Amino acid sequence: MGQAYRRTKKTVSLINYHFVFCPRYRRKVLINQVKERFKQLVKEICQENSWDILAMEVMSDHCHLFLNCLPSDSPSDIMAKLKGVTSRKLRQEFNHLSHLPSLWTRSFFVSTAGNVSSETIRRYVEEQKKRG
Repeated sequence: MGQAYRRTKKTVSLINYHFVFCPRYRRKVLINQVKERFKQLVKEICQENSWDILAMEVMSDHCHLFLNCLPSDSPSDIMAKLKGVTSRKLRQEFNHLSHLPSLWTRSFFVSTAGNVSSETIRRYVEEQKKRG
């Protein structure tokens, strides 16, 4: 069974984003207590913003995050919040990170995913004219 659609007063949506982002210079800083605190912060930020974590994998030098979001949340805004809050708090809490001007690179990867393939949607859209 596929994922449930999210409903608000004005929208019905199913928007899943796959993000990949890295610390500056691909430093291997996401280890031990830093890794655990980072995961905890991400969960808190996502909960505050009504983003559902579908999957999260934290490697020492990058993070994969699969989120379900509302249409009002743009990928760049999501990354700005996640990177901004985690960078500030991790650098405050861990002395060995405090000397870094920023924890994250400015870039990130994002891709969308859903219950149906792009090919299925393309066929559906193309067949709309024939239905009429």
